[in-house]
Amino acid sequence: MIQPYVMSHGTLEVADLAVSRRFYEDFLGLECVRHARSAMAVRCGLRFHVICVQVGERLNSMGLLNHWGLDVGSRESVDAAYTATLAMKDAYGIRAVTERQSQHGVYAFYLQDIDHNWWEIQHYEGFQHDDIFDFGDRFPE
Repeated sequence: MIQPYVMSHGTLEVADLAVSRRFYEDFLGLECVRHARSAMAVRCGLRFHVICVQVGERLNSMGLLNHWGLDVGSRESVDAAYTATLAMKDAYGIRAVTERQSQHGVYAFYLQDIDHNWWEIQHYEGFQHDDIFDFGDRFPE
């Protein structure tokens, strides 16, 4: 239905950016850039995957800010995915769908799947994975 060309990102919460950045860079060996006042990007190369673990009734609900991102090729593709999501919501057990909006440099909407996971379907002019790091720290410590 959605036809993304890359699984671009996931999001996680931290209590203190400076403390977390030290751990990510010094202990985990990840690359970090502070791209927003309240956020930083973390990467380790371009290859990325997520392991899905069956947990049955112990399933935890994910908050919207903890989401996975799927990039599509155009704003029109976001609109088409949005239309398809609304049309197929019941068939796939989609729990919630947000409105489309332009925010943080992307045009996107979010959907919550049957397992309470949030997904952002987004279009970004360029390749956000590279650009966010090429721009570097815009909000230094």
